[in-house]
Amino acid sequence: MLMLVSYDVNTVNAAGRRRLRRVAKLCENWGIRVQNSVFECYVDWAQWLELKGKLESICDPDLDSLRYYNMGNNYEGKAIHYGAKPTIDPVQDTILV
Repeated sequence: MLMLVSYDVNTVNAAGRRRLRRVAKLCENWGIRVQNSVFECYVDWAQWLELKGKLESICDPDLDSLRYYNMGNNYEGKAIHYGAKPTIDPVQDTILV
């Protein structure tokens, strides 16, 4: 299934900047960055639970925000892209035209 993960981490102090780096690195390991703080992650249910748990263990719920969007297994056509960054097929890891 395709999960869209977005985050907003408070970076007013060193601890926040550290959390931001950890969240970004974790997301880079699990998905494709499509915006600065938005990733498309193609995962199965067990992987999703693992990723979600790791993200939530890093973030401070009083200062940070995570948003998850389940695009499902039939995600083609549910997201429309316009602009500079190419669209990437998360399964094949190839650029779409």
